[in-house]
Amino acid sequence: MEEFLPQRRQLIAACLELAAQGYLAGTGGNLALRLDAQHIAVTPSAADYYSLEPADIAVLNLATLEQVAGHLPPSVETGLHATMLRAAPQLNASVHTHQPLASAVSLIGRPLPLRAAADIAALGPELAVIGYAPSGTRLLVRALRRQLRPQLHAYLLRNHGVICRAATLSAAVHLLGRIELAAGAFLRERARVLLAREHPLRALALAALPESVP
Repeated sequence: MEEFLPQRRQLIAACLELAAQGYLAGTGGNLALRLDAQHIAVTPSAADYYSLEPADIAVLNLATLEQVAGHLPPSVETGLHATMLRAAPQLNASVHTHQPLASAVSLIGRPLPLRAAADIAALGPELAVIGYAPSGTRLLVRALRRQLRPQLHAYLLRNHGVICRAATLSAAVHLLGRIELAAGAFLRERARVLLAREHPLRALALAALPESVP
């Protein structure tokens, strides 16, 4: 499996980029990359992203999830990534994050609508909500499988975070940033609605401020 070392390096680079953005909390979050028709690479379970080496990255058979290479065991969320990638052979990267704003939306239990045409083209019209199940369990994998739609490429995991698939790791990282922007807009709008309901005069004053004012 030495021929997959460049792809495993790509996974580590993507982990470090997402960690720098605050999207991977501690050792939380995980990534997977399709290597060929039979194999995927998955980040290790509960590993420090800043100390990972390419040989630490697990290589698995996509059909059976048998580990065929890698010094460390794969993420407990491997089943989620395999489900995402098996259902979309044209896409090669699957990323699960705990990014702050989208994770906050996951607590609300409502789909996250997407407004920008480019976001809709890449991800679909919304992030559907996957019902809560404990992390790393078959229950969570089954919950994702029930909600999975061919036209939706990102989902909110209730009380947990986000999972997103894309053609490449760099595309997935970019789209997760777009999702965070959409989550921020969604939360601001909900705050305005709640404020208008409870404090109409303060809501009018807030509406008069430019968007850049916190």
